[in-house]
Amino acid sequence: MESSSAVHIPVRSISLPSRLHPNFQIIISELNKLKAWESTVPSASETTQLGLVGVAQLYNCLQELIHSPLTQKALHHHQYLNLVEEAFDGSVELLDVCGNARDLFFLMKEHINDLQSALRRKGGSSIIEGNIQAYISFRKKVKKDITKCLKTLKRMETSNLESFLVVNSDHLSFLVKVLREVRAITRPMLRSFMLFLSVPVTKTKASGWSLVSKLLLTTERSQKMLNELGAVDAALHTIGGQIRRNNDAKVDVQEVQKRLGRLDGRVDGFEAELDCLFRCLIQNRASLLNLVTP
Repeated sequence: MESSSAVHIPVRSISLPSRLHPNFQIIISELNKLKAWESTVPSASETTQLGLVGVAQLYNCLQELIHSPLTQKALHHHQYLNLVEEAFDGSVELLDVCGNARDLFFLMKEHINDLQSALRRKGGSSIIEGNIQAYISFRKKVKKDITKCLKTLKRMETSNLESFLVVNSDHLSFLVKVLREVRAITRPMLRSFMLFLSVPVTKTKASGWSLVSKLLLTTERSQKMLNELGAVDAALHTIGGQIRRNNDAKVDVQEVQKRLGRLDGRVDGFEAELDCLFRCLIQNRASLLNLVTP
């Protein structure tokens, strides 16, 4: 899973023409840093969460550029509006995907909290089993939403290969190019959120805590095979089997609580970054809408 969910950022190193807004230099520097930094971060989850911080900063810089007098002046030539309209259309799709991802992580958080609450109750095996089944059912149902979002991102990737129009305004043509580059770097970030949630639900016929120990505790390689979501799946499968066989699952409950806590912390971080990105995308969409609206 680690290799499949690692973020690939298809951003080329780009340089600046002369006499452009200073924010262009900041944006290009951040784009190139994100491209170089992505390959040095070992954890896909960490890449996704920390990478969104840099992407949010890019959108903040874009806001200043969009509202700059140079942009307003360039757009007095109405033949260039189609370039901005193209950027607006792309921002709407990104906003939809980001909103869906945010909703999925919110629901994930609710199921995690329900499980944590059930596991804290004494003598509540039936409640625990019910919450485990609800959690697993949710994990299976979100596959449809994840697939839809991934298809949207893939379609955006292929549609972004459109030919560039020749524009006589250095400022506006470079602004459109930067908008495309920032969209290009946002897509794989959102894709990683979806891939994090798409870890297959653990289905193993082995019984006992020895299975979870083998998967999660024995080797560094085993740790890398699963993200926090996969680790919880494996533990829940084991404790669910013990409950159905009326075995004492006390030790397993403690371990599941630890792993739920780690997953809860990861989801909290993802939620915060998605909220931040969502607000940035809303602002970006509103600013572009103002540019294309007479």
